[in-house]
Amino acid sequence: MRLPRSRSEDPQLNLTSLIDVVFLLLIFFMVTTTFVPHAGLQLRLPEAAATPAETEGRPLDVSIDAADRIYVDGEPVRSEPAALRARLSARAGDDAGRGVRIRADGRASHQAVVSVMDAAAALGLARVEIVTRPAEEGR
Repeated sequence: MRLPRSRSEDPQLNLTSLIDVVFLLLIFFMVTTTFVPHAGLQLRLPEAAATPAETEGRPLDVSIDAADRIYVDGEPVRSEPAALRARLSARAGDDAGRGVRIRADGRASHQAVVSVMDAAAALGLARVEIVTRPAEEGR
């Protein structure tokens, strides 16, 4: 008995499911990646030789640029004391033990830094940190 010969077909590789898996992995890694928050402002911090103190919890980030514009957690705030107190109060909530971390540009006025410290003290936020950069050796 003679069987009909079947035509041999070239094998085909279906890449559709492979592409779907690659895109799912890409989306998974994009969603689960944690990004380190850095201040978006370009500040030239003053220098200090002291070592940083240990802190508990996450303090409020207040940045002051060279033009004395104030930012609380990256969002601009009017420099009036009432507006600054309102923003700090909204961000701190009921946590009076929460600290305030001030990142002031070295060219910022002393008055802007004192205004932030005064607003924090008025709200009972007693722990205030001033961020500096390490002093260069040999200077």
